[in-house]
Amino acid sequence: MKLHLMIRTILLTCLMTCVLAGFMFAVVAPPAMARSRIHHRADAEAGEGSGEESGGVATAPPAVSLDQIHVLGNRPAPFALDARAAMLIEAQSGAVLYAFNEHQKIEPASLTKIMTFYITLRALRDGRIKMDTPIPISEKAWRLSMDSSVSRMFLGVGQTVPVKELLYGLMVSSGNDAAVALAEYQAGSTDAFTIEMNKTAAELGLAETHFTNPDGLPSPDEYTTAADMVRLGHALIKRFPEALDITATKEFTFDKIEQRNFNTLLFYDPRVNGLKTGHVDVAGYHLVASAHSDGLDLISAVMGTTSPEKRRTETEKLLDWAFRTYVTAHPDWTKAVPEHLPVYQGGQDSVAIAPESPACVTVARGDDAKIILVSSIQSKYLIAPIAKGTPVGELTLMLRGTPEATIPLVTQSAVDEAGFFKRLTDRVREVL
Repeated sequence: MKLHLMIRTILLTCLMTCVLAGFMFAVVAPPAMARSRIHHRADAEAGEGSGEESGGVATAPPAVSLDQIHVLGNRPAPFALDARAAMLIEAQSGAVLYAFNEHQKIEPASLTKIMTFYITLRALRDGRIKMDTPIPISEKAWRLSMDSSVSRMFLGVGQTVPVKELLYGLMVSSGNDAAVALAEYQAGSTDAFTIEMNKTAAELGLAETHFTNPDGLPSPDEYTTAADMVRLGHALIKRFPEALDITATKEFTFDKIEQRNFNTLLFYDPRVNGLKTGHVDVAGYHLVASAHSDGLDLISAVMGTTSPEKRRTETEKLLDWAFRTYVTAHPDWTKAVPEHLPVYQGGQDSVAIAPESPACVTVARGDDAKIILVSSIQSKYLIAPIAKGTPVGELTLMLRGTPEATIPLVTQSAVDEAGFFKRLTDRVREVL
């Protein structure tokens, strides 16, 4: 009987020890699972306080005097932003509304993902991938999802994730893991994709930019400028307007983990519809923003502020000033330009002409009604053959006697050379 009680006591003691040990292990060290919901959800709930998109207060940028700032129309600068560099354009006209230090090189951080986004949208347009194409998640991408020092969408190794979700994870959650997954699938490796990024940058005229990876992690040889980031944002929206459907999204949920867009200006200003934030300690906090209201399409880059809050408020100040100050006019160019030009020796007797790009100009509010259109045509007639897009003159938009914009006038279709007898007849007409 005593032996029986002794064995029972020993068994109960062992059982309680195992239960207590298991409880202590669960409290002190949760299992390091690849998709730990506890770990990931806690990081995601940290919002703008986690990842490379945020951190401590960055070093204050040098003060900028008002006379260093360029404003459209040589107007006095309204204010100096608390940033290292800034640039603002009106996207329809291309007019630079505000700029200082716009060619100063600075680390782009997660602004790099705008290029990764651009290349992926181009691949979608060209049919090389589809929105529902499943992308396998490599160990390299997964390891970034486990790194609390970077922003991520929390991908799991071995998962397959559709392109569409990776694009939202890239631009809303600012996922470094999403950037690597997209890069590896499209180019085979991040190094090969980076070569394509720099090739595309050259094609777009980003002469002051060099990329070293698809996610923007700091690297000694990675740099850009406010001017180049505005140019990239402009190219993105012009070629892929559907991009704004993604960049305007305020929250994105992946695998039951919800994250807010790091571009918090979306939550404060309904005119804002993109684009991307970035942060690296040495450079500060960046925001490339896009906004639309009352016929104006604005794209700005505010680089090197001291905090996430500061990049938002300084960008908001800049956009709000521009919306109050400027308007983009679209005067009726058909009243100043002939609809057709005569064609000799061609398969048709005339060809339509029109401005090569939209006839618009950005001016101060109240000046839009004062715009005067003046056209100049190089010749009274054209001689076939004529290629589509052949320059035939210019359309100038004038304000108070000063040219504000000059746009080439071009043919709208090709005209083939006519047969022998038609050419002979037209030569006689030319003489007469």
